[in-house]
Amino acid sequence: MIEMVWQSNPTLYAPARCRRACRYQAYVPAPLAEMELTLDAHTAGVISDAESAIRNLDSAVQPALAPLARLLLRTESIASSRVEGIQLGARALARAEVRAEAGGHTSSTALELLANIDAMQLAVDAAADAAKFTAREITAIHERLMAGTSNSGIGGRVRTEQNWIGGNDYNPCGADFVPPPPEYVEELLADLCEAIADESFPPLIQAALVHAQFETIHPFADGNGRTGRALIQVVLRRRGVAPAYVPPMSVVLASERDRYIKGLTLYREDKVEEWVEQFAVAAARAAKLATEYLRAVEMLSERWRAKLAAGAAPRADAAAWAIIDVLPAYPIITAPVAAAATGRARAAVHQAIGQLVDAGILELLSVGKRNREWEAVGLMELVEGVEDGKKPR
Repeated sequence: MIEMVWQSNPTLYAPARCRRACRYQAYVPAPLAEMELTLDAHTAGVISDAESAIRNLDSAVQPALAPLARLLLRTESIASSRVEGIQLGARALARAEVRAEAGGHTSSTALELLANIDAMQLAVDAAADAAKFTAREITAIHERLMAGTSNSGIGGRVRTEQNWIGGNDYNPCGADFVPPPPEYVEELLADLCEAIADESFPPLIQAALVHAQFETIHPFADGNGRTGRALIQVVLRRRGVAPAYVPPMSVVLASERDRYIKGLTLYREDKVEEWVEQFAVAAARAAKLATEYLRAVEMLSERWRAKLAAGAAPRADAAAWAIIDVLPAYPIITAPVAAAATGRARAAVHQAIGQLVDAGILELLSVGKRNREWEAVGLMELVEGVEDGKKPR
């Protein structure tokens, strides 16, 4: 901790006490390069079990279907926003997603959630695969996250002013937590990127340390939590623990938000082992929840195929079967989205949608002749359940 002085500002439009000079303490973390961590046998066992659960997530569902991976990444992105209090009903967001893809109007909340999905996709694709992970990868994730929001101007820009959490809006005196002053941020981010490249620690410990250190640095004016949770997936993907499916860590963290914040506080109080154990328990829960969820979606897909076979029974290469294959990624779908996702012609897609409606697999949501939307029957209930952290029935 370093003691700082906040200068008085008599012209500030604020209560008199907030215009006075005051002292506060900012937290400057030690570089991760200097971190030494010794775990007891119990904590080491918890971490080993959690890593096994994440690895099993990728091997539990065969064949590994890309649409299921997209749906799981979408769930993680939405839950990460929920930690920050940004919420929208699952159906409303799904409809907003297809409207946005068609160039239609969507709410500011929906745009922010959709930007987080894009940022998470960037994190697990471009950032995770970058030969050398640098601050540019972090700022790119943040820029994508903030795109389309009212704060889009700060996207990708490392802060040059002091920020803080809690307290009042005018000065950091009395704040719950004050991150390092801006002159420390660049060096700390460089150290963080080195830690992401370093494989000295087991993957899950590395992810726990990187995430907590990033949240402690708090390098952006806004969007730090969501960017930091995306970095968890970057580490797990780079280390080969979660090559296909992301464990929805944020689902668990959102359900225990106060405990999550307390865990980050433990890290800053040098109780690193306690934080790492808490993180590992959350990771194991997330991986096991996702495994059950993916199995439930595959079973639902099999029921859809049985319904289609019992009804129209189209040819094996028909578009209807291809749409069923991609449906898990699109709880609500339109004809253009179905055509783009399957690579089939519009006419074939429209015929296939009619067959899927007749079979009770798709349900029409809009009655107009243009911009029609269909919901995949039974899928939304699974989506809502996993986003709430509930096991599928």
